[in-house]
Amino acid sequence: MQQQRQKKIPVRRCVGCNAQKEKRALVRIVRSPEGEISVDLTGKKSGRGAYLCASAACLAKARKAKRLERALETPIPPEVYARLEEEIARAEAQAKEAVNDAQ
Repeated sequence: MQQQRQKKIPVRRCVGCNAQKEKRALVRIVRSPEGEISVDLTGKKSGRGAYLCASAACLAKARKAKRLERALETPIPPEVYARLEEEIARAEAQAKEAVNDAQ
């Protein structure tokens, strides 16, 4: 009998809390080749990416220590952080909703 191979699940590190988690459990922040910074919920946008837990606390830690700026290799203006906070809050709400639906 032949054993089925288990598919390898990609693991990424959160730049905020430094925890290693499955790629799908994290939110990808991407800097496009044009220099625009956005949240990539699909994980497929082209550009330099960094991963964050879907929590405002991790974004705050990353912002305070400038870890996101280091990971994306570009300065990030305050208005971009405000937009990221909104999108992270939305992703956080979706994650909670998914957990409630599963129960």
